Amino acid sequence: MADQKAGTVATLAIISAVGSFLLTFTANPFWGIFTALLAVVLGIVGVVIAASPKVGGGLISIISIILGILDIGIAVLGIMGVIIF
Repeated sequence: MADQKAGTVATLAIISAVGSFLLTFTANPFWGIFTALLAVVLGIVGVVIAASPKVGGGLISIISIILGILDIGIAVLGIMGVIIF
């Protein structure tokens, strides 16, 4: 039986999720929300692709979806802070 490999989409999703936090916390909430949405979309695609027995990365994709949703909320608060202040 062949070993499972983490899917490329799952890897891109988790990189995008972490990048969205970095962008949001470095005073770029607009780019942060964009990359958070990208992380959620890539995470969903990663979960679908991980249904194949040869491709892993389902847990990574789920974590990136959760982080993406969290950062969407944080980025929205950051955008409100930019608008108000």
